[in-house]
Amino acid sequence: MQYWLVKSEPEDYSWQQFVQDGRAAWTGVRNYQARNNLRAMKGNDRVFFYHSVTGREVVGEARVVKEFYPDPTAREGEWSCVDLVPVQGFAQPVRLDQIKTDRILRAMPLVKQSRLSVSPVGAAQARRLLALGRAKPV
Repeated sequence: MQYWLVKSEPEDYSWQQFVQDGRAAWTGVRNYQARNNLRAMKGNDRVFFYHSVTGREVVGEARVVKEFYPDPTAREGEWSCVDLVPVQGFAQPVRLDQIKTDRILRAMPLVKQSRLSVSPVGAAQARRLLALGRAKPV
């Protein structure tokens, strides 16, 4: 199993909306590196949900239920999306300032490539996020 992080502005699509929907196609990614990360996702991979711009915090964990397929929102180009379902929310969101100062988390692409909307997360980083967030099933 691999781990990933996806970003969403809560004003556009929040964790709460995702939980309410129960499933979402992760569409609209228009960066080649992020697209390649989507294409590398496999069924049952775990995905951390990060509120960007407002909040700047990891708020929950999702799971890949459908591997990459053509993004139906793309008008041109070869863009991809995956389907995700929520697994568990975080009782304590993990803020970006915590991530930047944590010895395990500070090497995450979230810190080093802050504009990348889909990025890999290491296994030790995933365990640390889950521990700090005090994950709880949805």
